Amino acid sequence: MKKSILSAAIAALLAGSMGAYAAVSADEAATLKTTLMPLGGLKAANKDGTIPAWDGNFKAPASAKVGDVPTQLFPGEKPLFQITAKNMAQYADKLSEGTQALLKKYPDTFRIDVYPTHRTAVAPQYVIDNTFKNATRCKTKAAGNSVEGCFGGIPFPIPKDGNELIWNHHLRVEAEMNQASFKNIVGTADGTRTLATQNDIFDQFPYYYKDGSPEKWNGEYWYMRFNTNAPPFKSGESLVFRDGIDTAMPRQAWQYLVGQRRVRRAPTVAYDTPDFVASGANYFDEVQAFMGSVDRFNWKLVGKKEMYVPYNNNAFVTASEAEAFSKNHMNPDKVRWELHRVWEVEATVGAGKRHAVPKRRFFFDEDTYVIELIDGYDAEGKLWRTTQSYPFFVPAIPAVVIKPITVFNLQAGTMSMVQSLNGGNYKIPAQRKPENFYTGDAMAADASH
Repeated sequence: MKKSILSAAIAALLAGSMGAYAAVSADEAATLKTTLMPLGGLKAANKDGTIPAWDGNFKAPASAKVGDVPTQLFPGEKPLFQITAKNMAQYADKLSEGTQALLKKYPDTFRIDVYPTHRTAVAPQYVIDNTFKNATRCKTKAAGNSVEGCFGGIPFPIPKDGNELIWNHHLRVEAEMNQASFKNIVGTADGTRTLATQNDIFDQFPYYYKDGSPEKWNGEYWYMRFNTNAPPFKSGESLVFRDGIDTAMPRQAWQYLVGQRRVRRAPTVAYDTPDFVASGANYFDEVQAFMGSVDRFNWKLVGKKEMYVPYNNNAFVTASEAEAFSKNHMNPDKVRWELHRVWEVEATVGAGKRHAVPKRRFFFDEDTYVIELIDGYDAEGKLWRTTQSYPFFVPAIPAVVIKPITVFNLQAGTMSMVQSLNGGNYKIPAQRKPENFYTGDAMAADASH
């Protein structure tokens, strides 16, 4: 009898470990209105004041815009200091391993200009309201690979583990829709840059529909469709996908190839499939820092620390291509770095699964949960690649968002600038597209015209 009871208890425990993980208590959620800012970051300044307290009052100053992105957030502001290969040792505790590797690899050209820290993270009131509700209603399930009960805000503003943090990035604050023109640019070891593709993209986020709710939402959080218009031999190609929050709802993707004149399913547009939009120079799940399913990795929360990260990069993302690039990396005159508190998560490939990058370290902004830096390691544990994202502020939402990222292959000396806005633009349309716009059928119909 005792053995039966014990067996039943163990079975229940194991079932629970694969089931839903509890949300926080109402008392803990209440800290989102006291000691925490509404999306979850600590309101307080750090001990020496180099990270200021969050006050929620940031508004972009009047300035020129490229699309809906102001070109200047802090006109006239100068760097506090610069970090180079010569002085990096004194700042090493606040630099990722990948950033240090870039300083060492390009000692004469790569540097970090550190500016005063500005906590510009804000959000629409309906997002703030939903984030507060999510704290007590949103849960992970299926061993953290899916979520339930969430809608319209950060799902886990008081994160307890690595799975919750990667879901916070997937469901980070976005407009209902954005559209942009962008380039994917590949850099070789000798410093040559090549245009892989130029594209128009339409992103839509049903998770952030103002008229939505957990009950009305079908679980698809992101629709994406883009059309390639350069170079000529790729012009006319298209890709569309739809992402959901449940392992039972994997990414649906369709591709239109001009040479074949037909739409086909594209089930490999995920994980470590080489990104054909960028001539294979990065993996699909490296787009926008991480654009993959969470189910191939174990996500270990390491903790929170202070780090120098790219932040408030409006001037960089709106610069021309000539201004934005140097020989083997971005132009350090244009990229703004600030000191921020970040969550560190280590992702390692799960048992019985595979990935070309078996270990990664992710650094998430504490105020927005956007991924700012990623270090990737090869099968021998050697640092292989490092990714930078360039968060920028969009007052039309209002929110801090990311789109462009650069993946540096440290071993090969190459780089892939993905979804570069330099020479393009980013806009928040007044009206979202019909959801059937994001289907293979709609793509095929448009291609036939």
